[in-house]
Amino acid sequence: MPLFEGRHFDREIIILCVRWYLRFKLSFRDLVEMMAERGLAMAHTTIMRWVHRYAPEFERRRNRFARPVGPSWRVDETYVKISGKWVYLYRAVDRDGNTVDFRLSTRRDVGAAKAFFRKAIKSQGSAPGTVTLDGYAASHRAVREMKADGQIPGDTKVRSSKYLNNLIEQDHRGVKLRIAPMLGFKWFRTAAIVIAGIELLRRIHKGQFNLGGIRLKDRSTPAVWNAVLAA
Repeated sequence: MPLFEGRHFDREIIILCVRWYLRFKLSFRDLVEMMAERGLAMAHTTIMRWVHRYAPEFERRRNRFARPVGPSWRVDETYVKISGKWVYLYRAVDRDGNTVDFRLSTRRDVGAAKAFFRKAIKSQGSAPGTVTLDGYAASHRAVREMKADGQIPGDTKVRSSKYLNNLIEQDHRGVKLRIAPMLGFKWFRTAAIVIAGIELLRRIHKGQFNLGGIRLKDRSTPAVWNAVLAA
C-alpha cells in the first residue's frame, strides 16, 4: 500500500497503534510497552508521529463510506486545554446520537459558531431541518444571520432545550474521557488532528459507516481497516 511505503514497521502495526491510541485510554508509552511484549522495539515519538501523519488520512478515506446523519441536530460546545489555555470544541449529534461534526476554535462567539455550521453543512452535504442549542446567545445569533444570508434554509426550526441537549452533553463525555489522560495538548494543530481521530473512532464505534460495498470474506477489524484504506 503506497500510504505506508518507506516505513520501517509493517502497516498492520502502524494501523493497530494509531487505532488503539485513538480509541482507548492508552499513552504512547503504554503502546511502546505493549509492542515490546510482541517483540517490537520502538520509541514513543514514533507512535506519536504515526498518529499525526495517519489520523487525517484515515479520516479522509473513511469519510467516503460515511452514512448521512439525521436532519435534527443538537449543537453544543465543550472545553479542551491547549498549552495551558482553554479552547472551545464545537460539536453536534443528531437525534439518534450520531456524530454530525466537530470544530476546534480559540474563540466562542458568532464567527466561531458560523464556522462550525459551515463545516458541518459541507461535511453532511445538507443543512439541518432542526437545530437545538443551549442558551448561549452567540450561537442563536449565528443561526439567525446564516438564515438571513441563505446559508441555512429559512424554515429551519431553532429551539433551546436543556433537556434535549442532554444527548450532546453526554456525548461530549466520550471524547473528554479519552482526552483527559493526555494531560492537555501543546499545539492547536496537533490537538485538532488527534481530536479528529478520536471522533473518527467514535463514529466507527457508533456504526456510522456503510461498508457493504466492500466485499470481504474476512470481516475482522484489521481486514476491514486494510480494505478501507486500500479502496
